[in-house]
Amino acid sequence: MARTRITPLRLDGENAEQKRDEIRRVFHETFSLYESLFEHLQDAAAWMEKAIPLRHPLIFYFGHTATFYVNKLQFAGLISARLDPHLESVFAVGVDEMSWDDLDETHYDWPTVESVRQYRHRVRQMVDQLITELPLTLPITWDSPWWVILMGIEHENIHLETSSVLIRQLPLSQVAPVAAFTPWNQAGTAPVNRLLPVAGGEVHLGKARDDRQYGWDNEYGNHEIALQPFKASQFLVSNEEYLAFVEDGAYRNPDWWSAEGDAWRRFSRAEHPSFWVPHATGWQLRLLAEERPMPWNWPVEVNALEAAAFCRWKSARSGAELRLPSEEEWRHLRDLSGLDDSDSWEDHVPANIGLMAGCSPCPVDQFPQGDFYDLMGNVWEWTCTPIYPFPGFEVHPVYDDFTVPTFDQQHNLLKGGSFISLGNEMQREARYAFRRHFFQHAGFRYVDSANALPDVPIYESDALVSQYAEFHYGRNYYGVPNFALAVAELALQARAGKPLRKALDIGCAVGRSSFELARHCPDVTGLDFSARFISVGVQLRERGHFSYTLAEEGDLNSYQTIDLAALGLRETADHVHFFQADACNLKPLYRDYDLVIAANLIDRLHHPRKFLDDIRERILPGGLLVITSPYTWLEEYTPRSEWLGGFKKDGENHTTLDALKEILLPYFRLREESPLDLPFVIRETARKYQHSLAQVTLWERL
Repeated sequence: MARTRITPLRLDGENAEQKRDEIRRVFHETFSLYESLFEHLQDAAAWMEKAIPLRHPLIFYFGHTATFYVNKLQFAGLISARLDPHLESVFAVGVDEMSWDDLDETHYDWPTVESVRQYRHRVRQMVDQLITELPLTLPITWDSPWWVILMGIEHENIHLETSSVLIRQLPLSQVAPVAAFTPWNQAGTAPVNRLLPVAGGEVHLGKARDDRQYGWDNEYGNHEIALQPFKASQFLVSNEEYLAFVEDGAYRNPDWWSAEGDAWRRFSRAEHPSFWVPHATGWQLRLLAEERPMPWNWPVEVNALEAAAFCRWKSARSGAELRLPSEEEWRHLRDLSGLDDSDSWEDHVPANIGLMAGCSPCPVDQFPQGDFYDLMGNVWEWTCTPIYPFPGFEVHPVYDDFTVPTFDQQHNLLKGGSFISLGNEMQREARYAFRRHFFQHAGFRYVDSANALPDVPIYESDALVSQYAEFHYGRNYYGVPNFALAVAELALQARAGKPLRKALDIGCAVGRSSFELARHCPDVTGLDFSARFISVGVQLRERGHFSYTLAEEGDLNSYQTIDLAALGLRETADHVHFFQADACNLKPLYRDYDLVIAANLIDRLHHPRKFLDDIRERILPGGLLVITSPYTWLEEYTPRSEWLGGFKKDGENHTTLDALKEILLPYFRLREESPLDLPFVIRETARKYQHSLAQVTLWERL
């Protein structure tokens, strides 16, 4: 049997130079495979047209995986300069329907395909050189610089899969077959699905820190549970089994749908699975670049809302209480199957995975794995479990927005991988989650189970996010006024009597100053590098409230809730829009502001002078720039060569204020009421606080 298209990497080995060569090979194979996927696109319109409204056009994803390398390598301090700042801002963010993704096409002047190809070539050369020169010690750990390179490879694996879904959703006239992505040909009548008994037992999930395969941060930690016996369907639900649901008019009957599912059903006007195509001669199935008569014994591919609705419908027909499996139940089935993990495969691959034999689903009875079929591969399996952090979870510092923004109870876990899954996606411990209305190469099996579903936390437990939520919206401590409110009030007072049509809060964190400005300004933009922070502002804007845990002592926590209405901020919340952005590499659309606030930002930037040189061009004449900072320069955030102040220059003390005057006075007037000191207190626990002073300077644009 064929091997997977690209052999899985391990983090250990006996010889560092052999591992270096292996990483170089996998990097180039992955980079090239991704580029070959886009050979499906037949004309310029295919590159520039959105396959679905809540995604960028495919030109974005072609550039995105390359800019990811540059952005992450620079953030990790492994490279000192960008290759193309414009492309690295345009292609930086916009991949998971998050509310802070900017999907307004009027904001983008997409580059040509050829220019992106040339850019990808430059990135390929840069990463290859880094692989050649970077010292390598084995095993590779998640604090190793090599982890960032592996992260880029795995990130491209993810987008190989998600981009293939988008290509599958383009008009058929815009795509053509590519030999490297030929689908399976076997098809026939589906086997009768049946429930098989599953013994109970202990389930252990979570990677150890010394695991020898790459993992995303959400996979680490330890979660244990004892399951009672249950039953599970032997096969994934096939197109034929799902047909009865469609023919019964279930897409027109709200009784089978959850409230969320019914809202999606009515909004989308769906009448059948997205990849089913009605023809005069009968149903056909849309693949990447062709339609073919419906292969009834292939797994149906639907979103989680459709899968859950089918389970309700089939429960009513069968008398059993059916639902999607939990993450733990899927894992128990996988453990009982006896399947080895992907790094132990050689020439025998026990599943339709990793492009080992075809780029499409295959019959649901093709790959037995113990008593069940397709516990791994063919298509992903939806679970009923929203993704959440295991005990011991830590955010990876280089990619802090990979997982945490999905801990919102709106992203359900998919398990097992699909025919196009590679690398980490093939692992037993892999944890990927998508919005329940999201289309992936994903299907489902059902279970009849009395096992309790996991209690997914509803409170934000990310320590730093909770700390900043309290800092912005919580109580005042030791008589020190709320800092975010005080900064906004200072800015508004300094702007009194002048137009305030458009404001920017850059480095907005969890957004209090943005909401305060919105009470007086009809158009406020909040930008922050951290999606973890941005997600708080987004949830407050959309829901009006946000809950979080607050550390008290040791393992003890209290539970807090922010209520915008109680703060008098609800009525004008829609004046604010939050986006993720790099302050040192802003998109061109962020400009023409009457007011810009940069609170406690400059001493946390890689290139603060570059930020200051750039931000002045984004402020209208007569506009106001408000800078606050405690000037705590640290090489952890800013290379010493980039510090604005805090050192000797020509034998004399050189302060940050000295530098601000040198940089800004040719273009700004320093307002006479500044500089001034503004205190702030950050609560860490009930008995530990940070008490600091920020210097505030007010600069009026000449």
